[in-house]
Amino acid sequence: MAHSQQAQQAPQSQQAKAALLRELHSDGVLLLPNAWDAGSAAVIAAAGAKAVATTSGGVSWSAGRPDGQGLTREEMAGLVGRIASAVDVPVTADIEGGYGPAPEDVAATVTAVIEAGAVGVNLEDSKPTGDLFTAEEQGARIRAARRAAEQAGLPGLVVNLRTDVFLFGIGEPEGREADVLARAAVYAEAGADSLFVPGLLDLEVLARLVKDQSLPVNAMAGPGAPSVSQLAAAGVRRISLGTAVAQAAYAVAQRATAELLGAGTYGALEGALDYGAVNGSFSR
Repeated sequence: MAHSQQAQQAPQSQQAKAALLRELHSDGVLLLPNAWDAGSAAVIAAAGAKAVATTSGGVSWSAGRPDGQGLTREEMAGLVGRIASAVDVPVTADIEGGYGPAPEDVAATVTAVIEAGAVGVNLEDSKPTGDLFTAEEQGARIRAARRAAEQAGLPGLVVNLRTDVFLFGIGEPEGREADVLARAAVYAEAGADSLFVPGLLDLEVLARLVKDQSLPVNAMAGPGAPSVSQLAAAGVRRISLGTAVAQAAYAVAQRATAELLGAGTYGALEGALDYGAVNGSFSR
């Protein structure tokens, strides 16, 4: 069984997308408006995005579940597959904490999303309880992800390692930067390709993280955050929006409904995409 797994080879088109996603981290800034279903992914790609990232929150909400591994691994992978089949650009899947604490759990999840068509993953170092795996524990999980990608025939899988030190306020504030740097060293050695630090938008701290460790840094932005040019000047190489785009879309639905039921008017729907533009985003 192990021999047959090692002999697998991902399709050439998927390998090419993995190589492209990797290249997009090496020059300029990779901008990722996160998709939550096939339709949002198609619109994002049609608008010019060079790659599509999923958002675990949005994907879960689209299926009527809460974020935080509210979906099963199989359900999540199925939805990622719909997204990957709707676009021609590389897709990187948010696999949250790997759908289980053990390295084998992470490996099974990586295998599932590669089979679904993804060429990158976003893997967190936090547990559902809100505390973090030790750097060594997370290192073992990253190595399991890399082995699973090799066995699935996609050794070029891009592993974006999310550390939640800042997002969850782990430890004393003055020690968080050092904690992230120590973790980054372990994660890089284990095979991570980039470092995602949500909850951190201090440009000076980001610039030091860029300088003091080897991985490309991913920041999560949104309203009130520094601009793309400011983050790029700090050395950030990847900027994503998390659940923000999905939240904005749901806000339109809520406002339009409240206006319809209240004033009986339709102003919240102004500025919508043309029907033909949306319908034309789907080629198959």
